[in-house]
Amino acid sequence: MTNSPTGSTVQEAEDFLALHPEIEAFDIVLHDANGIGRGKIIRRHELLGLYKSGRHLPISILGLDIVGEDVHETGLIWDQGDGDLRAWPIPGTLKPLYGTNPARGEVLMSMYHLDGAEMTSDPRHALKRQIDAMAAEGLKPAGAFELEFFLLDPDRSQGVRPAAAVLDGRRSEWTEVYSVDHLHGMEPLFSDIYRAAEAMGIKAETVISEYAPGQYELTLHYRTDVMEAADDLVRLKRIVRMQARRRGVVACFMAKPIEKYAGSGMHFHVSLQDDQGRNVFAEAVEGEWTDTIRHAIGGLRQTMGESMLVFAPHGNSWRRFANQSYAPVSPSWGVNNRSVALRIPAGAVAARRVEHRPSGVDANPYLVAATVLAGIRHGLKHGIDPGPETTGNGYEGSDDLPIPGDWREAIRAAQNSAFLKDALGEDMHRTFTAIKAAEYARVASWISDVDYELYLHTV
Repeated sequence: MTNSPTGSTVQEAEDFLALHPEIEAFDIVLHDANGIGRGKIIRRHELLGLYKSGRHLPISILGLDIVGEDVHETGLIWDQGDGDLRAWPIPGTLKPLYGTNPARGEVLMSMYHLDGAEMTSDPRHALKRQIDAMAAEGLKPAGAFELEFFLLDPDRSQGVRPAAAVLDGRRSEWTEVYSVDHLHGMEPLFSDIYRAAEAMGIKAETVISEYAPGQYELTLHYRTDVMEAADDLVRLKRIVRMQARRRGVVACFMAKPIEKYAGSGMHFHVSLQDDQGRNVFAEAVEGEWTDTIRHAIGGLRQTMGESMLVFAPHGNSWRRFANQSYAPVSPSWGVNNRSVALRIPAGAVAARRVEHRPSGVDANPYLVAATVLAGIRHGLKHGIDPGPETTGNGYEGSDDLPIPGDWREAIRAAQNSAFLKDALGEDMHRTFTAIKAAEYARVASWISDVDYELYLHTV
């Protein structure tokens, strides 16, 4: 197999090398079930070979747990002899990395069998399946993710605390929500982030001081291609982490890093376009919702419980769900209401969309988008009524479609879900749930400090 199944061309690599004679090496990155970028750093002279023939990588790279160890239950390790498959570059993703010395570039990759068939434990292929299914139904999804994160002090000897301002070393332990002056202390870092995003072709937009000390949000420009929206998110996370590290602070993408404050979400804004590029969620008269958006919400509500493992994939993810924490605790929906899981934001009718709010920033955006699109398709196919809109405080109501109460329950729900198996594809579903079960077993066997605090001198 020498013709790239992704559609990448040697010409793209040749043009890039001619434009960037300063670049000496390239990060080649593909993303596993946890959304972690894995791959290699190759030298400049190897790039053309990558585009001509792809790159052999072990199949086990897609069967790793959160710390990069094999999960044999995925069936991707010794059951396959840990043989090599072939990763190919994604067209349009070859970009310079800002601030590297010596200069490096980056290209995103996707995994294929040696004969060019898709390796369907690759999360990109799971999302592509849903995008293709929507295309067959005359629809094209558009969207964008929001990125919330903490900037923390690398020294944890005094506990987890916000990083000092990189501008002048001042430190605030207050929430500082929406404070513009507070943002100024991190302005040199955010300038680096914006420059790095621009070099990648990513339109990073508004920065906000969020609802906890040291917490921030970056918004991304809306994409008419949902795959590009997911690419934006994984690349922006890497940019933030890299630039923060250079400034001596830690970028934290845990869903709930600090006990007494709100966690970090990864809200996904999504709409649908028809063949003429019209937003089919947009109503003719403002506030008179179309059946399309209502049925989409109905499908997302009905499938949310069995899909929660995708949106909250780790043990720490479940610490984020608490009353009045800006994280939803039931599959509720509403208009201009941040206490619900599925929100129709206020704004122009032409920009009508659904904001899907359950996902933590620790989730894999490719799998989140795939699952959300599958839920929308489910609702449209079956004409599912979303039920009454939630008004007021969504934390106070009850819901007849509850979500799992904890991580273990979410794993079981995902393992037994025919919907999720169809949404992700059989191989990706098996891989993902096996990795999550192995991670649960690792965490469950860990004797933590809280055990000693509660039980050492009491039981």
